[in-house]
Amino acid sequence: MSAVFNRARPACLRCGMLCTGLLLLASSPGQLFGQSTPATDAPRQPGVLDDSQTTPAGGRAQQSESKRILGIVPNYRTSPSLNPYVPISSKEKFKVASQDAFDRGTVVLAAAFAGEGQLTNSNRDFGQGAAGYGRYFGTAYADYVIGDFMTEGIYPTLFHQDPRYFRKGEGSGWSRLTYAVGQILLTHNDSGKVAFNYSEIIGNSTAVAISTAYYSNNRDASDAVIKLTSQLGVDAASNLLKEFWPDLHRKFSRKH
Repeated sequence: MSAVFNRARPACLRCGMLCTGLLLLASSPGQLFGQSTPATDAPRQPGVLDDSQTTPAGGRAQQSESKRILGIVPNYRTSPSLNPYVPISSKEKFKVASQDAFDRGTVVLAAAFAGEGQLTNSNRDFGQGAAGYGRYFGTAYADYVIGDFMTEGIYPTLFHQDPRYFRKGEGSGWSRLTYAVGQILLTHNDSGKVAFNYSEIIGNSTAVAISTAYYSNNRDASDAVIKLTSQLGVDAASNLLKEFWPDLHRKFSRKH
């Protein structure tokens, strides 16, 4: 999931996501300090995405894959395994972007950040009251939709890159953590080779540039750099959730 946040918004989400990632790691200290965790996820079928990623309205249920992390954060572009690597078509890339952008969880997140933005008066020109909240919600949701399509559909198609996050799922917690954060800068081309993640960097940069058209405040270059840096940090934290969420989900399932 990708989104562009105005200047007042990143701190709340960044702290929340990072704290969640730390809680996930803390819940399995053996993983963090070198104990290996075997991969237990079923491999995806060659040539197609997981049902959990391609059928938002339903489809084959999987024990280790959730369509939403914590019941809210869309999780359609996570793949449980890199091997065997099978590229996806441009149509499938845009389908992943659409699933993330139009998921009900995205609407919930946009509504929450709209409330935060109005509470902190982050864009004074939007005003207060119902009309002001409508502007905050519209721009927050636009951030998500534009960011998702730029980083998961448009640029992956132009650069022939894969927008999916391939979970490592095994090894020490530290190796999985560094892998997850590193996927902000590294991805796979459609050929399967590792490459610089142009889709992530240029896609988010484009989304930030577009956002200046509808955010009347915070439009200078320094604000744009802050937005881009914050978004990359949020996406790194999101990768941590994608990597460790199945471990926490299994742990909670056993407890219940």
